[in-house]
Amino acid sequence: MNQSELLILNFTEIRRRSIKLWNGLPVDYYNWKPDAKAMSASEMIRHVLEADYGWNIIINQGDMTNYTTPWKNRPFINLKNELEFAEPFRITFLESVRQFSDKQLNETEIVHPGNGDNKILAKYLLRIGYHESVHAGQFLSYLRAMKIDRPKIWD
Repeated sequence: MNQSELLILNFTEIRRRSIKLWNGLPVDYYNWKPDAKAMSASEMIRHVLEADYGWNIIINQGDMTNYTTPWKNRPFINLKNELEFAEPFRITFLESVRQFSDKQLNETEIVHPGNGDNKILAKYLLRIGYHESVHAGQFLSYLRAMKIDRPKIWD
């Protein structure tokens, strides 16, 4: 297995577990949030899903100057609808990762537009996985605070 295949395996497994968590959220709790400054449960789901679109631009060293998300002004209807809308962007992101050689993964420098930090592409991609994992942990705490049974993500 080469590095890009391993990264894709990791991204796929992280997303599988995220979807398991998200499916545990009753529709009545989509707008729940722990405090006024936090993301709601549905906003967190969307944040994770729409990130694939931005990550793809960044890892391909595209211009983020006039970034606009395809989700702009799009209502959150339900999880199924959100996942269907996000799927083409996820596929494009994973295809981008798949096409990187080990050499590119270990030598290409990526500049994160939010803070200007330089990272080697492979490390940047690992941080992308970590980003989603952190939100999975937050989502678990949301479910706990809502007193909703938490799906078993380790199965």
